[in-house]
Amino acid sequence: MTRVVVIDYGMGNLHSVGKALESVAEFERVIISSDKEQLKQADKIVFPGVGAIKDCMAALSLDLRETVLEQIKNKPTLAICVGMQMLLESSEENDGVEGLNILNGKITKIKSNDHIKVPHMGWNKVKFLKDHFLLRNIPNSSFFYFVHSYCCLKSSDALAETEHGRNFISALEKDNIFAVQFHPEKSQAEGLKLYKNFLDWAI
Repeated sequence: MTRVVVIDYGMGNLHSVGKALESVAEFERVIISSDKEQLKQADKIVFPGVGAIKDCMAALSLDLRETVLEQIKNKPTLAICVGMQMLLESSEENDGVEGLNILNGKITKIKSNDHIKVPHMGWNKVKFLKDHFLLRNIPNSSFFYFVHSYCCLKSSDALAETEHGRNFISALEKDNIFAVQFHPEKSQAEGLKLYKNFLDWAI
């Protein structure tokens, strides 16, 4: 049985993510854990995150961080929201925070005005820039649910983009890592398709 571990470092929407994965699982066991041995035994890893990136990075203890970095080198990994941002080079949030530098790109504040509200909250279109297995059976420009005030504007790992005042990167991919700014677990049918595709993804 495939073991899918949702990393619990105290800063993720864990219950919702776990329930959504379980709802589409057939031959997979979904485990929410911060235990290093569970991570080492995982076949696939989900890296969630909500809140301020500084708090998320601080909550990821040095010991756990080393294990996470080692385990996501070659295991299928899905990063969500702030989990995605943490995999990038840096963020200007909280006066500047260094990321894990796994994916290319930097996080900047979304600019607000009379027409553009921050945080960016609600449904928005995700335009695919290229094909990927995790996008299987999901129409291009489908709507997904967002909640964020910071975004990545440019990345060589970009897979999809979304417009909120200006275009930003809403999904990235590199080798065994797939990362999204939106919340699949809040995105109804299309979000569940993405989770199902992740469970079916073989590298």
